[in-house]
Amino acid sequence: MCGRFTLTAEPMLLAERFAIDLAGVSWQPSYNIAPSQPVLAIINDGTIQVGQLRWGLIPSWAKDPGIGNRMINARSETVAEKPSFRSALQRRRCLVLADGFFEWRQDSRGKTPMYIRLHDHRPFAFAGLWDTWHDPAGTPLRSCTILTTEANTLLQPIHQRMPVILPPTAEATWLDHGVTTPTALLPLLVPYASEAVEAYAVSPLVNAPRNNTPACVAPITLSEGHG
Repeated sequence: MCGRFTLTAEPMLLAERFAIDLAGVSWQPSYNIAPSQPVLAIINDGTIQVGQLRWGLIPSWAKDPGIGNRMINARSETVAEKPSFRSALQRRRCLVLADGFFEWRQDSRGKTPMYIRLHDHRPFAFAGLWDTWHDPAGTPLRSCTILTTEANTLLQPIHQRMPVILPPTAEATWLDHGVTTPTALLPLLVPYASEAVEAYAVSPLVNAPRNNTPACVAPITLSEGHG
């Protein structure tokens, strides 16, 4: 699964990398993005838009918005079949912007938080799905989930799953309203190349969402992290 990630890149770099206009979009760099918090995403709602979505998908038909707490991730292997995700896969796909994510490695020392990012440290996009839910007063809330797949060979010793990182060449297809069939979309939801990513141990500070500083992604030795 993917339960925490980062987006710390400067707005100019994001604008260049994704060909987006961030004017008027309120966003602060975050070193520890957690479920239920806002994430920066690109959607196609008839036009390409960039803005914030709540992390944790609340389907439009949900009676209780609390369902979003259980829908931060969607398994790519079953996303075309699950009622909660099937329609969104066809019509409401998004790019969730990031530049790294965390997984916890279980070993004899306990759980060690690991930070995973691209070798070139550039921002990238998770494959996501979004929906709009309305509260009883009619106020809309847009939310999203991040798709996961099996881990690549680098991450297998850390965790059996990883978020789907789309290669830049697949991003336009993922956002294209004209592409709706699982046969065209599911082949995009594969593990990212092991040789393109790196992983290292970080401080247990990241375990608490209230901690949101560069220390969350600073490399440590295991003796530092576990005393």
